[in-house]
Amino acid sequence: MNTPETKPVIGFSCGDVNGIGTEVIIKALSDSRILDLCTPVIFGSNKLINFYRKAINDGNFNYQAVRDFQRLNTKMVNVFSCWEEEVNITPGQLTDTGGLYAIKSLTAAVYALKEKQIDVLVTAPLHKKNVQSETFQYTGHTPYLKAAFEANDVVMFMVAENMRIALVTEHLPVSEIAAHLNREVIVSKLKIIQQSLKKDFGIDKPKIAVLGLNPHAGDEGLIGKEEEEIIKPAIKDAKQNDIMCFGPYSADAFFARGQFEKFDAVLAMYHDQGLIPFKSMALGEGVNYTAGLSGIRTSPDHGTAFDIAGKGKADEASLIASIFTGIDIFRSRKGYAAARSNPMKKVSASMFARMVDEKLEEE
Repeated sequence: MNTPETKPVIGFSCGDVNGIGTEVIIKALSDSRILDLCTPVIFGSNKLINFYRKAINDGNFNYQAVRDFQRLNTKMVNVFSCWEEEVNITPGQLTDTGGLYAIKSLTAAVYALKEKQIDVLVTAPLHKKNVQSETFQYTGHTPYLKAAFEANDVVMFMVAENMRIALVTEHLPVSEIAAHLNREVIVSKLKIIQQSLKKDFGIDKPKIAVLGLNPHAGDEGLIGKEEEEIIKPAIKDAKQNDIMCFGPYSADAFFARGQFEKFDAVLAMYHDQGLIPFKSMALGEGVNYTAGLSGIRTSPDHGTAFDIAGKGKADEASLIASIFTGIDIFRSRKGYAAARSNPMKKVSASMFARMVDEKLEEE
């Protein structure tokens, strides 16, 4: 796309229009310094933006409405209108309207990402219940993005400064987790994690920890057989594919003793096994990243927060972290591509970031 390589275009889906998504987007983009790093495009409507700008009384937020991606204002927030009709916005309420327009925003933003009209997508939270329809039967953003990009597999990757935790299974009832585990799926996740750590995070030789499923990682088969029959063989298969992975580790001791600090990423078997320690230690600035896509998608690690929606109380820290993570991954991919195209002149992610900063200072 015809934009400066140093300054990505970042799209924002608004999430449930009755949740905190639009509020935290406005709060995050009210800091004009963000415009030095990216060109923001919100997928929603002028009326939605104006509703929440008034609700939170933010006089610092200005934008321009656009219909053509060739006319983006690189020095201002842009709002791409996904609908023109009147929408009944009722902050804090779980309604069919909230889900319908969350999907309108999301599908428009994903299309723009696929068409390379934007470089990064930051998705605000939606509610899994009210988005269900004949055309949208997904349990969240991750499976939808997998289908939209026709990816063979993807990984929900929770990212913070002090840890990265990936999941084998995502939104499943606990009673069904074991049935969804096998050697092939674990190896597939490990391959995606390794490639993402190299390409997206600039880590040349990543080390990955793998957690067990059962208490005490099964105690050598005394408390469940999955570690002996599935997880250990998967780790062996992954090592034969030149993936440096270790385990399985007992999840409780692994986090309690700070062992996660010795690894570049951790692969958890199920949602709460990974998300509970992550949200406890990410200090409110965690990011949900979808690894394995050709496009870059990040998201804050919180939900719609209906209980505080429209009250001006929502914290934008995780949304801001999602923006910075998206920019970092954009830069890292550029550096990775440069290194592959010219192996004799390797460009690390940190080196590329310095080059970007120098370019911005010149401008």
